[in-house]
Amino acid sequence: MTPGIMIVSLIFVGISALVSFRLRSKFKEYSQVPLSSGLTGKEVAEKMLKDNGIYDVKVISAQGFLSDHYNPTDKTVNLSPDVYNGATVAAAAVAAHECGHAVQHATSYAWLNFRSKMVPAVQISSSLVQIVLIAGILLINVFPNLLLGGIILFGVTTLFAVVTLPVEFDASKRALAWLDSTGMTYKAEHDKAKDALWWAAMTYVVAAVSSIVILLQYLMIYLGARDRN
Repeated sequence: MTPGIMIVSLIFVGISALVSFRLRSKFKEYSQVPLSSGLTGKEVAEKMLKDNGIYDVKVISAQGFLSDHYNPTDKTVNLSPDVYNGATVAAAAVAAHECGHAVQHATSYAWLNFRSKMVPAVQISSSLVQIVLIAGILLINVFPNLLLGGIILFGVTTLFAVVTLPVEFDASKRALAWLDSTGMTYKAEHDKAKDALWWAAMTYVVAAVSSIVILLQYLMIYLGARDRN
């Protein structure tokens, strides 16, 4: 890794840490705000699934803080204990968001399907990219095309990060629309739920932007070496 790439990486690590800290503080803040309906995250999730005609997805509890996710393989909405058991604005927002992914799956949302198809390629790229990039930098003057291979691998993971953005934003849009249309959240609660999901989305935005910037830096290094040769 070159000094320039290291500096940019550190900058984005710092930004990511700040956004993550803000997300955690927002979640903790809104976890203290009771949901007027009194429903827990589990109940909110089950109701949203039912309202969307989805009956083959289970809502289960998963260990970890903010470990919430939808698993399309076994069709489960996995909620962290604070969300699963919590009858708060934060719990409702997160539960509805994860169900938004289940709705995407059930309706064959194009971006989700595309991201799912990318998973095998991303798994391979992620396991090789660092080794190939480091070797490519060290051998840049001898075998510049090795760095090009690393750039292609990194490009796959970058594309995955970019494709994740519409998937996450759409899931939040679906969640907020359902919370509003069903009266699950009134105005003040809705604004807090929207704020919490916005900060969650920003973690994906930072990751995608960081990946794009670093990819461009590697590409410029490769082009510079090719021109010299």
